[in-house]
Amino acid sequence: MKKALQQITFEFDAPAEKTSAENIAVANTAPQPPLVVEMEASQEAETVEEKKQEEPTPAVLPKRISSTRGRKSLKENSVTADLIQVPDDEVLFTRQYYSIGEVATMFRENQSLIRYWETEFDILQPRKNKKGDRFFRPVDVKNLVLIYDLLRRRKFTIEGAKDFLKRNKKAEDKFAMIQSLEKIKAFLLELRSNL
Repeated sequence: MKKALQQITFEFDAPAEKTSAENIAVANTAPQPPLVVEMEASQEAETVEEKKQEEPTPAVLPKRISSTRGRKSLKENSVTADLIQVPDDEVLFTRQYYSIGEVATMFRENQSLIRYWETEFDILQPRKNKKGDRFFRPVDVKNLVLIYDLLRRRKFTIEGAKDFLKRNKKAEDKFAMIQSLEKIKAFLLELRSNL
């Protein structure tokens, strides 16, 4: 049995309307016998039900996949503002220095942002070794908590936060008082929920 050869022509002057995959598909269009599958009605109904069960329910996907690069939106910042993991003062002051990586993980921010805040705010003065690595004292970490609160939770601009810190020399004391009152409030709410 010899197969009939089919000729494929290429037109170089005319604009290409078909892709090479379409040309190959057109060339391989030989008539094929249809497949006949006989099934009973009950078997056919079972296979349809099985297919429905196998199909996963479509999950709601976000409109756009968020990138890890660039600036976070205000909505993302406000959601993560309360999730910082700065230890209590007793634990914080057990060590003399914290590396910039440890500080960045406490605040869930990039190291570059912490370095930028260091250049912008005079109250942050981490120690640097000969290599240039920054080591934050516990006092610097407490000042970073204050700056983080002003910028992320209270939505100050950097200039506004600088002015606030200049005008309110006792801002750190006020912030410490607010923090302690929030701890007392959380304790009382927990106590009320247990009653």
